[in-house]
Amino acid sequence: MLTVYLSGEIHTDWRDEIAEAADGLDVTFTGPVTDHAASDDCGVAILGAEASKFWHDHKGAKLNAIRTRHGIETADIVVVRFGAQYKQWNAAFDAGYAAALGKPLIIVSLPEHQHALKEVHGAALAACDEPVQVAQILRYVLTGQLPI
Repeated sequence: MLTVYLSGEIHTDWRDEIAEAADGLDVTFTGPVTDHAASDDCGVAILGAEASKFWHDHKGAKLNAIRTRHGIETADIVVVRFGAQYKQWNAAFDAGYAAALGKPLIIVSLPEHQHALKEVHGAALAACDEPVQVAQILRYVLTGQLPI
């Protein structure tokens, strides 16, 4: 069985696309909290309110880092998606962390972002354009089967 951490953009259903396309494979998917408000506010919801937005965000970032680090460290493979919207600095950070740990890294990004992500792509073992390609990679890794 493989544990695959799905990091990156949270505004589309790309994680569901991968899980659906990987149906039947012995894979467990993990990832960050994808409810944007819950992710942003977890620190103050658990540890108490902050008057400053900086400290509000700081608390949330620290709690999310516990989840993210655990997910990446315990994963067999890390997938990082860079979407069309937002800069996604956190996704780049996750990719770098996974690479530093020696985790097999798969990047999903748009062709128009190829230049901006050249170093991230260089650290990855695979870079693809579509979420379904991630499932095809996983199927090949686990079974040796190519897409039909």
